[in-house]
Amino acid sequence: MPMPAFPTIVVPGITGTYLQDDYPLPAETVWSVLRRDYERIALHPDNTRLEALEPARVIPGQAFEVAYKELINELRHNLSLREDQPVPVFAFGYDWRQPIEVAEAQLGQFIEEVIERTKLLRHYDRENYAADPKVNLVGHSMGGLVIAGYLHRTGPSHKVHKVVTLATPFQGSFEAVIKIATGTANLGQSEPSSREREAARLTPALYQLLPSFEDGLEVEEGLPRSLFDPGIWQPSIVETIKEYIRLHGLDRTDRDRRARELFAGLLNAAQTHRTRIDKLNLASLNMEPARWLCVVGVDSNTRVKLKVVKRGRVADFEFRSEHRQNKWGDPDPATGRLTGDGTVPFEGAVPTFLPLQSLVCVKSSDFGYWEVQDRLFSEIAGFHGIMPNMDMLHRLIVTHLTGRPARHANIWGRPAPGVSDWDPPIPNLETKP
Repeated sequence: MPMPAFPTIVVPGITGTYLQDDYPLPAETVWSVLRRDYERIALHPDNTRLEALEPARVIPGQAFEVAYKELINELRHNLSLREDQPVPVFAFGYDWRQPIEVAEAQLGQFIEEVIERTKLLRHYDRENYAADPKVNLVGHSMGGLVIAGYLHRTGPSHKVHKVVTLATPFQGSFEAVIKIATGTANLGQSEPSSREREAARLTPALYQLLPSFEDGLEVEEGLPRSLFDPGIWQPSIVETIKEYIRLHGLDRTDRDRRARELFAGLLNAAQTHRTRIDKLNLASLNMEPARWLCVVGVDSNTRVKLKVVKRGRVADFEFRSEHRQNKWGDPDPATGRLTGDGTVPFEGAVPTFLPLQSLVCVKSSDFGYWEVQDRLFSEIAGFHGIMPNMDMLHRLIVTHLTGRPARHANIWGRPAPGVSDWDPPIPNLETKP
């Protein structure tokens, strides 16, 4: 009998984990599929690791079932060869407000726990799993950045067999800019509010999703050309932080200086994180590109550019409708890359540490005929958010993680625009237009 598949951990995206305030008895849910209490989850200007409204203790709970239940159940069923010999599949809930580095360290601890639990399963013990214990990691959206950061942090001593990332903004998304600037974007609720803007502008992880890919910005002369530079942002960001310090800060003196320092610190930390991820080197991890399945969503109308203009002495963002584009299928490869999954533009989803030839592109039309509800939800919630529910992707992930051929050859994908020598990590993957 073949060795059971390695245990698998699913890492959700930003906002994809329940948050609960553990201070009251019983604990109160403050962030869920149906409840989003921005005032309770907003972080303190004096210490962005803790909440502004104290006493409190907001901690992560389970992953959102609406986005990840189908994926986890399908992996549990299809990775296992026999019902009485299950392959463990765990969801890793984490506090998505905090810097991604915090989740990286916690993921490392969780991997160790999963390994120890797997060692106790008799069918793994019989196959001598303890001799070389490893896990598989599946990350959606920001969850893929948590995985990449964990691998960079751990180096060749990591305990990862294979990786799958779905719609991960390795080089950022303009939706993060919109969320910080206006409080509304495809990263969360659609209706903006002052409480939402305040929470967003003091959420370290959100700054780590800012776009950095080439040609994404159209910037007028005299302005910085990086979104990690405070000078390219509109003054209202600092003004909001300044007012938040007045309301919640312990030291209310020189609020203007403190607000500017806090904003610059968030941007600088985000740039440092992006540099770390860009420098990830699989060879130094003893990991071949074939062990990493990177799935990129395409053929959806997505913001692919941002224009920044000068209004007097300050910068101003122009969120133009023509910068939401979908040029997938255009014969010119550069134009064809002006697409995305509705939230993450194609260019933002391309990792620097994988060859372009290895990327696997999928479309919302890949939802099967019988996935009517998911098709409808894709229209409402966006392809990016509902991608983990796609049946075809479940089969694709299982094939990658196990190395077993897909039943009835019912998996497929597409190469990135301009790629003629497509080399996905799944051999003989069917190509669809």
